[in-house]
Amino acid sequence: MMSWSATVVLCLAAWRSRTHVRLDGAPRSSRRTAPHYDPPPTTGPSSTQRGGGRRWHDGRVTDLAGLLADADQALVRTVDRLDDAAYAQPSLLPGWSRSHVVAHLALNAEGLAGVLHGAHVRQPQPMYASPEGRDTDIADLATAAPADLRERFLAGTALFSEALAAMHDADWDGRFERTPGSPDFALPNVPLMRLREVEIHHADLDAGYAAADWPEGFREVLLESMTKRPYAVPFAARPSDLDRTWRYGDGDGGPVVTGTSAAIGWWLTGRGTSEGVTTDNGTLPEVESW
Repeated sequence: MMSWSATVVLCLAAWRSRTHVRLDGAPRSSRRTAPHYDPPPTTGPSSTQRGGGRRWHDGRVTDLAGLLADADQALVRTVDRLDDAAYAQPSLLPGWSRSHVVAHLALNAEGLAGVLHGAHVRQPQPMYASPEGRDTDIADLATAAPADLRERFLAGTALFSEALAAMHDADWDGRFERTPGSPDFALPNVPLMRLREVEIHHADLDAGYAAADWPEGFREVLLESMTKRPYAVPFAARPSDLDRTWRYGDGDGGPVVTGTSAAIGWWLTGRGTSEGVTTDNGTLPEVESW
């Protein structure tokens, strides 16, 4: 009998083969395409190249579908390797066990799948019914038996993959709410949102996968996407392993943060103790947890 992880990996591989996501917006061979992520425009000359249109900084194309499929496969294997006792052990998130993280990943996949399905059938729906309901559902699912939690996570992962594969070009022209009445988001952000959930929370599990294991493509996507968050003071990030610089916050100037792209990305999410990250003025800017 095929293992649990092997089954979902095959499902994800099949999804990847028929889902063609490129950040330049050019589908390879199918009418079914998932979206790109458009970096915010910038003005004026700068050493920080954010690129234009549907391409990343230096004009390279990032395969978002490939990143997400690979991230899903890696996460599934990690979850499948956990023995039952490991689920009750703490994650890197304060107050959350590994069961809480897996429960959140399962419910997030279901919520985003619902958003995509609603867009596909022209019946928009939010990710969650309410903030309180979201939190209660995570807490309740985290108490499930590990075998049941694994199955729920597998089902959610597959459900999201199928919903993404079903989307047509015209389906992406819309917006959605996280909860009813909350600020809305453009539908093309969904794959990026799921990719960040998978990669960051995979590291949060503290189960043999860390920020240092993030692929280069995701590290670039993360550093770029975090430029959209608010910051109290402006600053720049200059990773030692990537030949580019990102700017954060409004305005110019501010300290220059250095370190590996993984260390900077981890710090930007508000995690860790800023290990491996330094600045040219000795003081790291404050960042909020993601």
